[in-house]
Amino acid sequence: QGMQWPALMQALALRPEGAPSFRLTGIGPPSTDNTDHLHEVGWKLAQLAETIHVEFEYRGFVANSLADLDASMLELREGESVAVNSVFELHGLLARPGGIERVLSAVKDMKPEIVTIVEQEANHNGPVFLDRFTESLHYYSTLFDSLEGCGASPVNSQDKLMSEVYLGQQICNVVACEGPERLERHETLA
Repeated sequence: QGMQWPALMQALALRPEGAPSFRLTGIGPPSTDNTDHLHEVGWKLAQLAETIHVEFEYRGFVANSLADLDASMLELREGESVAVNSVFELHGLLARPGGIERVLSAVKDMKPEIVTIVEQEANHNGPVFLDRFTESLHYYSTLFDSLEGCGASPVNSQDKLMSEVYLGQQICNVVACEGPERLERHETLA
């Protein structure tokens, strides 16, 4: 979605010594609706960068899975500071044997200055259906209560509808799919 980058770009623009150049590589799944979301994100960020005078370069990679990528594809440059940001991606690799290990090995090979990982903390990866169902019921009802309680948007807003559709797809995957078809395999940190 790219929503996390504008704040960083604005902070770079405000540096007393001037903004460094900022190169971003977005990696996302193939589009299901014939729109190029990666290109759209890059275009919007490029417009912002021009407005705030940050030298900006963007590349988008389409990949079915992060496990299909390696560090050499990113064409890292000598002396470049690297940051890795993964949002709701690693849990989907649990269905692929060795998937997380391959991704984390590739990240390590990049020698990043910083790595941020955002994942849901829930126990949705167990083999017993009843346990997954019960955990999902508690987890998602709490999540929907939180969304409703934040009052940030009107009851029938587009954001609320999108959240319900997105989370509904997750719920269906957790409780209705088995084997490699079950991609939503959230785990706890413990």
